[in-house]
Amino acid sequence: MFTKLFNRQPPRPAEPPVTSPVPLVAPVPVAPAGARQLNLRMRPRRNRADAWTRRLVAENRLTTDDLILPVFALDGENRREPVASMPGVERLSLDLLVAYVAEAVDLGIPAVALFPVTPSELKTEDGREATNPDNLMCRTIRTLKSQFPDLGLVGDVALDPYTSHGHDGLMHNGVILNDESVEVLVAQALAQADAGIDILAPSDMMDGRIGAIRDALDGQGHQLVRICSYAAKYASGFYGPFRDAVNSGGFLKGDKRTYQMDPANTDEALREVALDLQEGADMVMVKPGMPYLDIVSRVKQTFAVPTFVYQVSGEYAMLKAACANGWLDNDKVVLESLLAFKRAGADAILTYFAIEAARMLRDRA
Repeated sequence: MFTKLFNRQPPRPAEPPVTSPVPLVAPVPVAPAGARQLNLRMRPRRNRADAWTRRLVAENRLTTDDLILPVFALDGENRREPVASMPGVERLSLDLLVAYVAEAVDLGIPAVALFPVTPSELKTEDGREATNPDNLMCRTIRTLKSQFPDLGLVGDVALDPYTSHGHDGLMHNGVILNDESVEVLVAQALAQADAGIDILAPSDMMDGRIGAIRDALDGQGHQLVRICSYAAKYASGFYGPFRDAVNSGGFLKGDKRTYQMDPANTDEALREVALDLQEGADMVMVKPGMPYLDIVSRVKQTFAVPTFVYQVSGEYAMLKAACANGWLDNDKVVLESLLAFKRAGADAILTYFAIEAARMLRDRA
């Protein structure tokens, strides 16, 4: 007995608990003791509890593949003109435009939309410069296509950059002529197709122009040139900065309400889209964007065709102004506004934020 007592080993000191300076998993919030627990079978917040779950259950995603970059082309060389009402946007001569578009290509942006800044001396009542096969638009198409053969080029088809009165069609005694305008628009479209455009985007809103352009393209061997119709283009107050950018705002006589759509109408947009699809449009556009998300949604749900949306100059200017004043977080509202278009059903977004957004998406990948 005494041997057992004297041979007993002293107790080993307790080892300190193993601790980790950083939790291996995020702590799960625990309700305070005694807190009342609701008897809820469904708790939607469970799927918002952490970043990886939110990623798994996200219904829509914005990627660089969704973006189209609008650019403004100038005549001359080494010319760079900031657009005062659109901070960060510039008119560029072709040599500088090539470098700018190269960045878009490097970021993975699939297409650019081209808008020429026509010199005032080339603007006429009949907009004849629009059909010139060597005009600024056609030279821009040829230059960019030679430099970036795999980049999609979208060409604007309308007369407002070329007319001395600033309208999208021919004007006689204050009236915008429809059928006569379509004839000129067809010639303009063919000039761009011959130069190598990939997508023609008639933004003029003349009746019947989609069918006339499609017939002319097919008749001249341009069966693969696509048409993205500005099918639902509203007579909006959000276009002002764009008109400054293309040097047409100061020339505009009157307004465009006799051919662009009334902002009060939604069913009319569906009729316009249906007509343009019947006439051969490959994709359709809604313009402007954010104030017309309901139109984007209705068009996509009704027709299930490629649906594009234009986040126009006024939308860009508003967000930039608010961010410059510190009222909004630039990165958050840019990506949120673009994601809203995707949520509404848009397949592609024309946006002046394209390069900025593509950088953000790359850095967050």
